[in-house]
Amino acid sequence: MSEQKTITTFYEEDHDRLDELFKTFQAAKRSDFSKAKEAFKEFTVGLQRHIVWEEELLFPIWEEKTGMVEDGPTPMMRHEHGQIKQLLDAIHRKVESQDLNSDQEEQSLLNLLGSHNRKEEKALYPAIDNVTSAEERATVFSNMKSIPEDQYNACCSGH
Repeated sequence: MSEQKTITTFYEEDHDRLDELFKTFQAAKRSDFSKAKEAFKEFTVGLQRHIVWEEELLFPIWEEKTGMVEDGPTPMMRHEHGQIKQLLDAIHRKVESQDLNSDQEEQSLLNLLGSHNRKEEKALYPAIDNVTSAEERATVFSNMKSIPEDQYNACCSGH
C-alpha cells in the first residue's frame, strides 16, 4: 500500500477482489463444494474486514473532516453494512449445513453490494480523497494493518 494510492483506488480494488471470490463460490458450489466453501470463507472474512476498515477508519475521518455525522452518507452506509451482514449470515448458515439452495440470498446480497459499492466508489471514496491529504491517507492505510483480526475474522472457524 503506497502512500500515493488513493482511498478510491485501494477500496475499488478490494471490492473487485471480493467480487471474484464470490463468483468463485457461486461457480463451484454445485460442482466442488469444498472449493466453494473456502472461497465463501475468504470472501466473508475479507468483506467483514473491509467493513471494519470503513467503519473504524474511513467513516470517522470523513465525519471529522466534514462534520457530517448524522446527516451525511455514513449512517446509510452503516445501515447497509448491517443488511450485508444479515445476508452473509443467512448464506453462511446454508453453506455450513451444505444446503445449496442459497441462490435467493446470494442474489439479494449481490444486488445490495452492487448498489452499495457504486455509492462508495462514485461518491464517498472520491469525497474522502478530496478532504484528506496524502499523509492522512497513508495513516489510514497504516492503521488498516493494525486492526486486530478478531474484529473481522468471525466466520467459518472449524469448517
